[in-house]
Amino acid sequence: MDLLMPSNNVTEFVLLGIMQNPHLQKILFIVFLLIFLFTMLANMLMVITISLNLALSAPMYFFLTYLSCIDALFSSVTTPKMLIDLLYQRGTISWGGCMTQIFVEHFLGGSEIIILVVMAYDRYMAICKPLQYMIIMQQWLCQFLVVVVAWLGGILHATVQFVFAFDLIFCCPSVIDHFRCDFFSLLKLACSDTYRLGVVVAANSGGMRLLIFFMLLISYIVILSSLKPHGSEGWHNALSTCGSHFTVMILFFVPCIFTYTHPVATYPVDNLVTMFFAIFTPMLNPIIYTVETLR
Repeated sequence: MDLLMPSNNVTEFVLLGIMQNPHLQKILFIVFLLIFLFTMLANMLMVITISLNLALSAPMYFFLTYLSCIDALFSSVTTPKMLIDLLYQRGTISWGGCMTQIFVEHFLGGSEIIILVVMAYDRYMAICKPLQYMIIMQQWLCQFLVVVVAWLGGILHATVQFVFAFDLIFCCPSVIDHFRCDFFSLLKLACSDTYRLGVVVAANSGGMRLLIFFMLLISYIVILSSLKPHGSEGWHNALSTCGSHFTVMILFFVPCIFTYTHPVATYPVDNLVTMFFAIFTPMLNPIIYTVETLR
């Protein structure tokens, strides 16, 4: 028996998508197809370049390889389904497909958060404790942080979201005002009172992201403060080293925090914000790191 079976009579959801204008949908299909192809190409080129270049063997590039893989996978979770809906002007997703999409999105999102934290720690060690850097950031530790901590952390975070979504009982009509399966949109379709559940999920997703975001901000402040005795040259080197990480952190965390910190209310801008961190951020990340490397 299939484990992914709904506990009610809802077998599929209708996704309203971005807009209902057929002519604009065709234009958006071309735009998002180009963005998706560029995202996949840019991230895969990043992975191949770092893997084949022996000069790029520092821990920072090791973590960047996994970040690029996660961005490519994250873009593949949402964009292909959205492209199909735009092309054929239909927007349905099965209950099992919706649950799978929620699990994979939160697994990759949780893993990316941990990777960004690890990259911030790597920059802290490289700048503030350069003599101990290569001793501490050995290959086995880098692999442990990625393979064990990041992946298992992502699975744990996604499992919590999945368990909450799995037990929801939905009322008809099962129409989601979104271009993807979103947990808060599912809460609006539930037959029972989901306010407390929404608060719990917001604390798990939004609260966690908000806390980690401020922790990362503090870490960058500590890095810059430690370089005051080194004058403007030290500041310049630190900014050139941390600038790309800080920019990527802002692009990822700010939209996520906005999306996951209002447990009950939904806003018209939610689709745009979700589209930014689900589609545009994976495209921008390799561009940011490439520009920073070439400087």
